[in-house]
Amino acid sequence: MTAVLELTGVSKSYPGSPPVTALAAVDLKIHQAERAVVLGPSGSGKTTLLHVAGTLERPGQGSVKIGGEEVSAMSDAELSGVRARRLGFVFQQFHLLDHLDAVHNVALGLLYRGESARHRRAAAIDALDRVGLGHRLGHRPPQLSGGERQRVAIARAVTGCPDVVLADEPTGNLDSATGAEIIALLAGLAVTHDRAVAAAMDRRVLMRDGRIISDEGR
Repeated sequence: MTAVLELTGVSKSYPGSPPVTALAAVDLKIHQAERAVVLGPSGSGKTTLLHVAGTLERPGQGSVKIGGEEVSAMSDAELSGVRARRLGFVFQQFHLLDHLDAVHNVALGLLYRGESARHRRAAAIDALDRVGLGHRLGHRPPQLSGGERQRVAIARAVTGCPDVVLADEPTGNLDSATGAEIIALLAGLAVTHDRAVAAAMDRRVLMRDGRIISDEGR
């Protein structure tokens, strides 16, 4: 089975005296329908791993494949296309545009696919229905609760049926009850490093000092 996400020998360092090694020869494969959480103490490399896996940062060394396609050496324009077609992102800060309603915020995720406005709107409405916001389509982010805004962000992440959904601490800004609702939504969707989501995932990858030190449930 081809992995939907594959990192091979991936290393990443940041300038400093001495340089800071964020990732050290990391190997990781995620297959279709697999649910994984990446855990570890602060500074262990979790966020860098997600950023490299999501093509938001380039690896210093190694290979990154998404859907079997090598992306490490792609141009910025090519990577933008990969993110538009193959990846969905859910962030702690939501990253919604306050002047757009829920439908337009979600449809924006399909803009770079070249889909028609009609198709983008229909797909956005369907995604919002899936996350339980079919009754809030015309509301803008300031009119929504924190949990509702995160649901909009999740809808935006999944609306194009990406190969991989990456979540960076998606419940960090939510109260415990709302966070539990978001965890239930994410349980079937994401590769994440949110500790609160860990119990709902099939696989738990533990990192320390830029390395994967255990991989349970693979």
